[in-house]
Amino acid sequence: MAAETIWNKETVPKVMKLVTTRLQQRDLITLLLVSPSIHRTLLSHPSLWLVLDFHEMSDAGDRLVSALSLPRYRNVKHINLEFAQDIEDKQLENVKSKCGDSLLDLEILNLNGCQRISDKGIEVVTNTCPKLKVFSIYWNVRVTDVGITHLVKNCRYVVDLNLSGCKNITDKSLHLVADNYQELESLNITRCIKMTDSGLQRILLNCSSLQTLNLYALSTLTDEAYKMISRLPHLRFLDLCGAQNLTDDGLSCISMCKNLVSLNLTWCVQISDVGVIAIAQGCRSLELLSLFGILGVSDRCLEVLSSFCSNTLTTLDVNGCINIKNRSRDQLLKLFPNLICFKVHS
Repeated sequence: MAAETIWNKETVPKVMKLVTTRLQQRDLITLLLVSPSIHRTLLSHPSLWLVLDFHEMSDAGDRLVSALSLPRYRNVKHINLEFAQDIEDKQLENVKSKCGDSLLDLEILNLNGCQRISDKGIEVVTNTCPKLKVFSIYWNVRVTDVGITHLVKNCRYVVDLNLSGCKNITDKSLHLVADNYQELESLNITRCIKMTDSGLQRILLNCSSLQTLNLYALSTLTDEAYKMISRLPHLRFLDLCGAQNLTDDGLSCISMCKNLVSLNLTWCVQISDVGVIAIAQGCRSLELLSLFGILGVSDRCLEVLSSFCSNTLTTLDVNGCINIKNRSRDQLLKLFPNLICFKVHS
């Protein structure tokens, strides 16, 4: 009998804690219904209830309010509403009015694809989560500089910001971000087509801690801004796909980012061997490099790349580089024996 008591009171809870940390949210909730003892055991571990994941779900707004009303979610740190249905401003207003206190410890908020949310929604939700560190609102054309103004006013500790596809924000937003988030580590402004050199330059002046910078499909930026990327000593990931105005001079400055691991130069049509050789000589930790569609590069740049990056490069895309003659799989493996991926873009 004593052994059974120890089993129930000590062993089972320990095993449950180990197992449940690896379960999905739905499975965890299902376990609550198995027995009263398991229910008590699960609720006694607050670390199990720090994430709410409603991505791609219907009625996500109502689900969110219901969940946050439960005591176990009073210290939630991560909410994922990516492409969730029925999320709009009024649902966020309900969250604030009914259970806003539950968001005081929130650190990660994913609103990607929630296209019904406007500046008002951003004002409401950011007003309730002062500890927010990661904010993502990809593909929202309703958000403007007004929404970003609310974000920087209400959330002072953001280090990871994804504004990809927010086509109605301008340099004003980047100025606000640069002036308020000087410890920023990751920024994605893919297809923010109203951005100019001015906005990016302010970021590069103020945010020297950046490790990830995504500038995909921003064809209006020029070397005046690209050269300043050299000010980012900690940069590891850089996406410049479609940087039509980037020249070898700009790329040579970027080669000063010694810690660069991933560099996407797809369709950077003004680049030649000169710029790529500079990257090879300066960025000797490169693991991924895409030269897709660049006509100005030849076998010469690959030879230099091999001299400096053959031990690190695992992904190399030279598809469409018609002046690179030796680009078969076998030929590339002779230069870069650690290659495992030969295509970044299909």
